[in-house]
Amino acid sequence: MAMRALRPASIAAEIRRALRDGGSAKHAKGVQWFFKEKIKSHGWYTADLRKLAVSSRREILSQRGAAFLLSVADKLFSGDVLEEKVFAVFLLEKQTQDFGDREFRLFERWLDRITSWADHDALVHYLISPMVADDPARMKMFSHGRSLTMAGIDGLRA
Repeated sequence: MAMRALRPASIAAEIRRALRDGGSAKHAKGVQWFFKEKIKSHGWYTADLRKLAVSSRREILSQRGAAFLLSVADKLFSGDVLEEKVFAVFLLEKQTQDFGDREFRLFERWLDRITSWADHDALVHYLISPMVADDPARMKMFSHGRSLTMAGIDGLRA
């Protein structure tokens, strides 16, 4: 991925193109079998998606920094394609120890963007849960009711 574009939206668009062009139409049709709801998929296998995300994470961090990486991920998680949201989470999954309450609030807002159980599981298991484990007081930060239920952690009050 070339880093010539300077804005997170430009990099997110570049990633979206790579995901669209690099997926498998045949696999995309097979992915639908796992979901009750209709989803949009580019047909990526998880291991390949993670490999591309890790490579992209390294490049973005080295050339633009952590705040830029977070902005790119935020743009990607606002889409409606499965791999875009999972890619966003993979970009950030090893960064949670560096995040604070500001980022936690951002991820809480991402709960409203969830369109499938896969989005939910990626967001909660790889970003929200590690941040709650690092600071259990964050459970109290959740907006009352809906966010806790959306996150599937309403029984885990601190």
